[in-house]
Amino acid sequence: MSRPISNWSGNFLSLIVTCFILLLDTKKEIEIANFSTKIYNKEEERQNNIGITCRTLSAKEIKPGEIFSFCDTVGKATHDKGYEEADIYVDGKKEQGLGGGNCQVSTTLYNAVLQVPELEVIERHQHSGYVPYIKKGKDAAVSYGAYDLKIKNNSNNAVKIIMENTTDN
Repeated sequence: MSRPISNWSGNFLSLIVTCFILLLDTKKEIEIANFSTKIYNKEEERQNNIGITCRTLSAKEIKPGEIFSFCDTVGKATHDKGYEEADIYVDGKKEQGLGGGNCQVSTTLYNAVLQVPELEVIERHQHSGYVPYIKKGKDAAVSYGAYDLKIKNNSNNAVKIIMENTTDN
């Protein structure tokens, strides 16, 4: 069921990351998919990173025939961009690294994309360890220069990504 984005209330009871995918036509934006993941790790640094990445991705349009790259769009996580160290996975083990939390954003986007047949996942990688915010096999790990999430828009219309995260209850 499609609905205009302006009807979305934005009220949530817990910390989450949400992705909306909108179909853009000449007269309006219509929501064609959405997906949310619950944020279990509420450390400040991770919340900061998720917020930066959501703001970077939000309102990104993917034109017909275009291939979207999560890593090219978000870029490398750096202190200059405001990213902080938070939990990341390296060879199946948790470590601290810049941009910890970005994979939850990419996973949320990936699962929204799976709801739209015209959006084709070109590249996607699973984590080397368990992540609590999604069922096994439904995650999308990203690491600039190594692992990307790439999506091709095979529709005749542009689509827009809207990413949001709650920062408090």
